[in-house]
Amino acid sequence: MLDPFWLMVLVVLLAIAFDYINGFHDTANAIATVVSTNVLSPRAAVLLAAVFNFGGAFLGTGVATTIGGDIADPASVTQTVVMCALLAAISWNLLTWWFGIPSSSSHTLVGGIVGAVWAKRVLAEQLPAGASMWKLVTSSGVVKVLKGLLISPLAGFILGLLMMVAVTWIVRRSAPKSVNRIFKRLQLVSASAMALSHGTNDAQKVMGIVTMSLYAYYGSLPVAQGPGWLDLATWQAKHELVVPTWVIGVCALAMAFGTAAGGWRIMKTMGSRIIRLKPIHGFCAETAGALVLFGAAQMHAPVSTTHVISSSIMGVGASRRMSAVRWGVAGNMVMAWVLTLPVSAALAAGCYFVLRNYFGN
Repeated sequence: MLDPFWLMVLVVLLAIAFDYINGFHDTANAIATVVSTNVLSPRAAVLLAAVFNFGGAFLGTGVATTIGGDIADPASVTQTVVMCALLAAISWNLLTWWFGIPSSSSHTLVGGIVGAVWAKRVLAEQLPAGASMWKLVTSSGVVKVLKGLLISPLAGFILGLLMMVAVTWIVRRSAPKSVNRIFKRLQLVSASAMALSHGTNDAQKVMGIVTMSLYAYYGSLPVAQGPGWLDLATWQAKHELVVPTWVIGVCALAMAFGTAAGGWRIMKTMGSRIIRLKPIHGFCAETAGALVLFGAAQMHAPVSTTHVISSSIMGVGASRRMSAVRWGVAGNMVMAWVLTLPVSAALAAGCYFVLRNYFGN
């Protein structure tokens, strides 16, 4: 059996790998519209997204504390549980990336945590399967995630639609060439805001996972034996996570490098297959998406950047006419959204059934 310290190191490296994959998987969230409207070249857009994703990671840790401390009882979180959650999340992310389906990295991570913790409670703690699952899905963290799953796409759709209607009315007497020129410039601002909000929300989720792994290891030690940068006294007294500064920096870098690697498959779906975009549409969709994501981060709610920007694009398209949205493509995306949580939970539970024999409970 692997030494507990090196097991923790392995889990932290897996979390950083997930952060990197999340970066290139969700690159399209921030820049698909700015590329499809020819405002920026793909290379320039990826660089812009990487810089603002990095900056966004330093804007708070509220989402990290929700992921790391509110989804499951800390007593049920071990290194094997975190490892299985990450393996499930990485597998689903790579699968959906390969087929160019915009799915939620956030929800696959939450689903992985729920599935792995449930398997541990059933196998190691001998708790009834149904009661254990019910306790998990009604935890404050999962309830917050489920509310975000329902509310954030609706908010993105409505805000995108309303912004498009309002902006169209404002420029109704302007020449099309003038409108196009103005919104090409404004899209640089909206794409930057979208990338910043993505870093704020998504990088924090991995911060929560890394910190969860650190506390799972050091939290079993007396406070005096723990490292000074980890607030074990608060953790053991109140089960409140305090994210170390170095974790913020590492997660920010991993996401930035992943973003710089690009995500061209999903970018094609986001940028052209839902609706055909012009700069004015891209500006409204990105601005609406960024506003929803910043609002969610303020409420410490882990929401999906993919869901939000996709629904914002649909709202912008629906403002023109409902038939402007390719609802068949949108339907495939919604199906992936619905499957993400249960599939990720099942993958993580399966991983736990296998790996507990090698790494312990």
